[in-house]
Amino acid sequence: MSTHPFLKVEISQLSIAQRIQLAEDLWDSILDQQNEPPLTDAQCQELDRRLKRYQQEPTLGSTWEEVKQRLGRA
Repeated sequence: MSTHPFLKVEISQLSIAQRIQLAEDLWDSILDQQNEPPLTDAQCQELDRRLKRYQQEPTLGSTWEEVKQRLGRA
C-alpha cells in the first residue's frame, strides 16, 4: 500500500482502533473547515418526524451514552 507523503507510517501497520481513530480525525478535520453537507428533503422530513415523536413521548428514546453502551463503545 502506498502512503501519502504526509503519513509517517503505513496505514496497514496501524491497529484497527488506530485506523478508526485516524478516519474519525480526518473526518473531523474536514468538518472543521467547511459547513456540513446539506440535508436532503427526505432527511429533513425524517428529522422533523423524529423530533415531533420525541416531543410527544420524550421517554421513548435513548441517550447518546445509552446507545454507545449498547454498541460497546462506552
